Amino acid sequence: MPAAPKTILLLKGHSAGIGDLLRGSAAWAALHDQYPGVHLHLAFVSQEPGYASEEFIRRHHLLQSFHVYPKWRNTWTNWRKAVEWISGLVRETGSELLIDFDTHGLRSTALCVAAGLRTGIRTAGIADWPGRGLFYSQAAPSRVRYATANGIPLPLEYSELDFVALAALGIRRGNRPIELRETQEAIHFREGFRERFGIPVRTPIVGINIGCGTAGADRRRPDTDLVCRLIGWLQDVHGCAVVLTGAPFESEINQLLLGRLSGRPGPPRVDAAGTTRLLELPGLIRACDLFISSDSGPYHISVGLRVPTVALFNFEHPLAVHRHPWVRCVVCPGPEALPEVQSAVQDLRDSHPWGKTTTPS
Repeated sequence: MPAAPKTILLLKGHSAGIGDLLRGSAAWAALHDQYPGVHLHLAFVSQEPGYASEEFIRRHHLLQSFHVYPKWRNTWTNWRKAVEWISGLVRETGSELLIDFDTHGLRSTALCVAAGLRTGIRTAGIADWPGRGLFYSQAAPSRVRYATANGIPLPLEYSELDFVALAALGIRRGNRPIELRETQEAIHFREGFRERFGIPVRTPIVGINIGCGTAGADRRRPDTDLVCRLIGWLQDVHGCAVVLTGAPFESEINQLLLGRLSGRPGPPRVDAAGTTRLLELPGLIRACDLFISSDSGPYHISVGLRVPTVALFNFEHPLAVHRHPWVRCVVCPGPEALPEVQSAVQDLRDSHPWGKTTTPS
């Protein structure tokens, strides 16, 4: 393998949701540490193109560029176009190394082989099934062997999966977190945040994302009774302003929640769903002293910004858990779990006092 490649093309697939893409940033940061000054280009084979997250990830500080192949179809014409696409990206970016992060897919393996034959680029991938490692210039061990060697239980957490591929280069994770920085749009939104929503300067802010309004994701939405009681406790005990986030189509559930709290005294309660573009959302989240979220994109954004974060899970989902000092993950399927959520909030409150949170700019 090249001792220090100057340009690397990263090949990934699956969903183009914010969380699915952002979870790769820990691996991107590790590559920057291993090869200072390297340019990283992300090539993504999308199952559902057109996500708003494409622009969001394209602006990520660790990537030089982001390219998305349209929705995949298993036809000869599509395969030919995909091979031309990946080979063209190798030439366009001047990449010296192509890393396949797919743990077991035949599609990405074939694209790497084709790109190698057409351009001569060296490749790295995961030998997750017998013989697969022979298709790459250098192969990482299987997920099982990787987990055993590193003393990590299976199944591997999503961010950890990317480090299976990087094992081919001798790169280890070491509990490295995902990373995100605010764009100028986000900074501008954050700087005018309190004035925009009428929140007094010294009032602590807790952001809450109950979201999960996309198709099939509603089962991850926290129990509304739990959230109502949690908001009451936050305002009565901690004097927090509460800002409910979400996409425009998620304002309905936010309004329903606020309606149940109507007439209750206390600091401001704001429905901010639909008030931010995706590029501005990190600014809203970073304006918060604490961010509470369901297992959805804003949860991962908050973790990447290192804002104190409480993630609410309706069921055990170890693949989506972030284990860092500024994160607490709680399984809370109903209002009976409120004491556990309160304990997680208080724990973060003690370690990250309101108004003293330090996050990357």
